[in-house]
Amino acid sequence: MHTVVIGVIGADVHAVGIRIIEHVLRKHGFNVVNIGVLSSQEDFINAAIETNAKAILVSSLYGHGEMDCKYMKENCEEAGLSHVKLYVGGNIVVGKQDFKDVEQRFKKMGFDRVYPPGTDIEEAVEHIKEDLNTA
Repeated sequence: MHTVVIGVIGADVHAVGIRIIEHVLRKHGFNVVNIGVLSSQEDFINAAIETNAKAILVSSLYGHGEMDCKYMKENCEEAGLSHVKLYVGGNIVVGKQDFKDVEQRFKKMGFDRVYPPGTDIEEAVEHIKEDLNTA
């Protein structure tokens, strides 16, 4: 059973969605470490180190995910987590922007998968299983 770290990054306090994500991931057999809301990159990274996590799932709904996630990949690599898969989703940018552009920016930042608002968590679960070779 793979461990995944999930949480809501930055000054975001949207807690309902992350609980749903936690429930669905557990239903699919993942060991889930939910670090909750108002989480820093350091919180995600420390939890991943402590639990030997294979993936980090970052949620953001307040629109400042791009700012909050800047240098996340570099910080993971510096902490010895270059093998950890990075996922981000939700309302991760301010204003209405073409999602293809948003996705490209986050992938350039080192995220493996990027999800727009309203993505069904089951779709992300299938990607996680595929990426972690558990499908």
